[in-house]
Amino acid sequence: MVEINERFPRSSGGILKAVRMMLSFMATVTFAIRRSHEAFLALVIMELVITFLFYLLYLLKLDAKLKFLFWPLADAFNSLVAALFLIIVGLCATIIKTIRETLIGGVFCLILSIVCIIDAALILRKVSFKRS
Repeated sequence: MVEINERFPRSSGGILKAVRMMLSFMATVTFAIRRSHEAFLALVIMELVITFLFYLLYLLKLDAKLKFLFWPLADAFNSLVAALFLIIVGLCATIIKTIRETLIGGVFCLILSIVCIIDAALILRKVSFKRS
């Protein structure tokens, strides 16, 4: 039986993951409206899916059951890598000032990269590498 962590959606990690999913969805919509470069669209869709999977992992308490990976560190690494790629895509998309939707999507990517860095920082503050 799968347990549900009822406190996770109201926690700082849950709220940040929800904000990341919302911003990823908004960037996806703005890139898809004007049919921007496929790489822009692919990156924000991947960010949306991976963030959703981590949200489900913590919501369903699967991180406690699947012990073959240290999930907080994987989540922090994902957040930092996503932030790096989102900064690159956000800067590339904002350089294209002639297409308004691509510019807006680029701004969403830049905001999303900041949220990813904050999420990674909060996760890494909670991680303890002490051995027992």
